[in-house]
Amino acid sequence: QVQLVESGGGLVQPGGSLRLSCAASGSILAIYSMAWYRQAPGKQRELAAIITSSGSTDYADSVKGRFTISRDNAKNTVYLQMNSLKPEDTAVYFCAADLLTRIYRGMYWGQGTQVTVSS
Repeated sequence: QVQLVESGGGLVQPGGSLRLSCAASGSILAIYSMAWYRQAPGKQRELAAIITSSGSTDYADSVKGRFTISRDNAKNTVYLQMNSLKPEDTAVYFCAADLLTRIYRGMYWGQGTQVTVSS
């Protein structure tokens, strides 16, 4: 069984920073891409940032230059450093991983962590 567990969300003032972490555990043979999605109230879930197994990254235009995604392959962990946060960054942030187990390759999701940007 595979689990993705996020941490690091919370309440922050505009202009502040937060760092999210997501650790994958279980019977994992390989992890390919890892990503952070977010879903604001009343809106569809959107991709915020993605990182491949080789370290290539891509970002949504709305977070480019402010967010940085990274990963520690030895720890099966992905991070999202969020700087210069804006109220419009308020959302539930979900970790996702394209990974391989003995019986299945597919996308696995974390339970989500709330990020609220407000004064």
